[in-house]
Amino acid sequence: MLKPIKLANKNFLSSLDTSSDELFHILEIAKNFKNKDLNIKFKDKVLGLIFDKSSTRTRVSFQVAMSRLGGTTVDLNPNTSQIGRGEPIRDTARVLSRYCDLLAVRTFKQSDLEEYAKWSSKPVINALTDIEHPCQALADYMTIKEEFVDFKNVVLTFIGDGNNVANSLILCGALLGVEVRIACPKGYEPNSMVIKKAYEIYKNKDLLKITNDPSAAVLGANVLYTDVWSSMGEENKKAEKDKFFNGYNIDNNLVTKAAKDVIILHCLPAYRSKEITDEVFESKKSRIFEQAENRLHAQQALLSCLLH
Repeated sequence: MLKPIKLANKNFLSSLDTSSDELFHILEIAKNFKNKDLNIKFKDKVLGLIFDKSSTRTRVSFQVAMSRLGGTTVDLNPNTSQIGRGEPIRDTARVLSRYCDLLAVRTFKQSDLEEYAKWSSKPVINALTDIEHPCQALADYMTIKEEFVDFKNVVLTFIGDGNNVANSLILCGALLGVEVRIACPKGYEPNSMVIKKAYEIYKNKDLLKITNDPSAAVLGANVLYTDVWSSMGEENKKAEKDKFFNGYNIDNNLVTKAAKDVIILHCLPAYRSKEITDEVFESKKSRIFEQAENRLHAQQALLSCLLH
């Protein structure tokens, strides 16, 4: 029976903290958990959740995943702990390392996440930062693999803001050898360092395309993916961004230009009639709720590898 392997890196701060082989392994372990072909218990293990940003799927999926592994979670809300009163990260991390077996951190700056990892003696997981959302990408590629069996000849097109989700899709895609196309308005491209790192990994540089033309980006695509135009913390930019992103929404017109077997993904929450139409969201091509469920299985697999 397939069992979780210990990852080379102690932490999961970025998609790049796994090798290509490790990433494939996590996806296979996740599949086994989902199919109930794997039953592993880490009794008495504790996951600490430090969430500076609001969350539904990430929080609940981590809690349920840890519970299914036989462990427990501690929710460290900044509003009800000393974290919110300005206690230095280095102090918080060193204390929590003595209570918890892992920490999942959802925050704004990647540098804050890295500070937790620097001072924590236990594994730290990126539960979302402004730069990356690697746990989301695990579930996304798990969903794609379920649909197409493998990643050969799969084309993933992301339409919208070149945000943390887009960044992680690019890095994961590079490790898995998936063609990734990002269509976004000028000035809203993915992080330049992420693009640079991805090009260094891709054996075929043509597998990553950044464009400002949604219609061209969806031609022949097997996966159409979108996210909200304004991420958490960008509420003051919402009206401005809505103008820029007009035309960067997934509607039936774009779907007809994609491959016949195309599936639709969205990491949720969704603003229907903005980045995606209600018709497409609720269509038979949608795998949005399978994708949401897979957050649980992918994170259960990740936790089991980090606890191994």
